[in-house]
Amino acid sequence: MPKKDSDKQSTAAVAERYSVRCRYCGQKNSVKDDYKNNQANCGKCKLPLSNEPHKKFADLNKHDYIHPADSKALAALRAIPGIDTALRQLLKVTGESAMRVMFMASAVKITPEQCPDLYVKLQIACTTLGVDMPDFFIQQNPVVNAFTGGVDKSVIVLWTGLVERLNDEELLAVIAHEVGHIHAEHVLYLTAARLIEALMNASVAALVPGKDILKFIVSTGISSALMAWARRAELSCDRAALLVTQDPHVVGRTMMKLAGGTYASKIDYDLFLEQAREFQKNYDEKGLDRFWADLLNAGLTHPFPIWRVSEILKWVDDGQYQALMNKQ
Repeated sequence: MPKKDSDKQSTAAVAERYSVRCRYCGQKNSVKDDYKNNQANCGKCKLPLSNEPHKKFADLNKHDYIHPADSKALAALRAIPGIDTALRQLLKVTGESAMRVMFMASAVKITPEQCPDLYVKLQIACTTLGVDMPDFFIQQNPVVNAFTGGVDKSVIVLWTGLVERLNDEELLAVIAHEVGHIHAEHVLYLTAARLIEALMNASVAALVPGKDILKFIVSTGISSALMAWARRAELSCDRAALLVTQDPHVVGRTMMKLAGGTYASKIDYDLFLEQAREFQKNYDEKGLDRFWADLLNAGLTHPFPIWRVSEILKWVDDGQYQALMNKQ
């Protein structure tokens, strides 16, 4: 016997009831009838399914989230006469195309068909912040890091040491952090900073076509000012990562894994947050702690993970993050 209309409607209602649309990528997912919030993952982007909405920023202004230390360091950098011309000339003679050839030849390009869940995570970050899709690669490297570069067209590279250590939410945070560099218009200076780091090796610098430009950049103080800014720019992009994940603890757990490495599964996250707050308190109140923290961090490409956590916690606790979420 043919089913009655009421039976068809009932079947459709059950099907609708037991499906959840991913708040990140929009994919509709069938779930078990005992599904609970955050207890299943999207089949497309692999992120946890949630009944909470995910905010997309229609017109996000970079100055709404740029860290004050980033702004201050960038102002000092741009005050150096001829800096933009010198950096563009350096990138021109060393060849931005060489970077692309290297990644196309030695890394895996992420596409809708190749590692599609990573590609969708990049789409989520780009659509949330309002950024055009860059090229995206994964490269074999045991170092836990990622890279954003390029001038004419941006490129993001994740190293396998990082990808293999993080879960899907944490990978979204890292990708969003890199997309943040693009949105914040860091890429020219950031590409130059990473290039100068590589070229400062004496055995390599002698072979560089633009070695005279490199000497000029070093002698005028551009290189040291550039490195100082690059560290602080990371704090802005941690905020961009939070604007995409919309959960400060995703960013916090990512930093915990950067600090604790493979031992992170045994670390108490709440105690880790207490440590971050204690670090910030000592930094603010004790001159000697502040001196050593600044001195030790000066030789690194990124701020200490604990420092980054403390800065994100402060941004949230001060209400600035929520104010931005409510503003858009």
